[in-house]
Amino acid sequence: MDVSARAIYNPVQRDTAVFLKTVDETGGAFTLIEVEVAPGGGVGEHFHTGYTETFECMEGEVNIQQGKKIIVLKPGDKPVVTEKNTLHRFFNTSNKASRFTVLITPGCRGFEEGIQIAYGLARDGKTDRTGTPRRVAYLGILLLLTQTKLPGWQGMIEKGLRWMGRRAERRGVTDELRRTYVKI
Repeated sequence: MDVSARAIYNPVQRDTAVFLKTVDETGGAFTLIEVEVAPGGGVGEHFHTGYTETFECMEGEVNIQQGKKIIVLKPGDKPVVTEKNTLHRFFNTSNKASRFTVLITPGCRGFEEGIQIAYGLARDGKTDRTGTPRRVAYLGILLLLTQTKLPGWQGMIEKGLRWMGRRAERRGVTDELRRTYVKI
């Protein structure tokens, strides 16, 4: 398999995701991606309502935060499982890139599409410095596609974001984003 054709880069978050197995290829059983995160990179706290994520480190080290607990995952360590509806994030505090796999069970086509759209928006300069889409409706669409919920104060505005995402979806915006950014 030519992994370069299945790799996407996010210049804002400075990470690369490679789709090793998609939901279509596994009959819905799982999605498997490999992620490389630059020093200082990572994602903010969130949780998913429809799937579990299992992290396994291949190179360097990656921090997995579940609730208040932080696990430093290194090559050879037992994979870290984050069950659905568990607040979590991953980040790299080392001075070297970290490379790890994320197994999503069951597979989620919306997650696969959402990552491609989010990275594409970042490449096209349509996000802020944190990688958040500048158009609020796009953020709502991403939350819906990836079955992601936000904690704390962000969770208080999430209902409105999801409403905007559904409204944009009815107007064909989601299909437009798919045509533009979803290639895998």
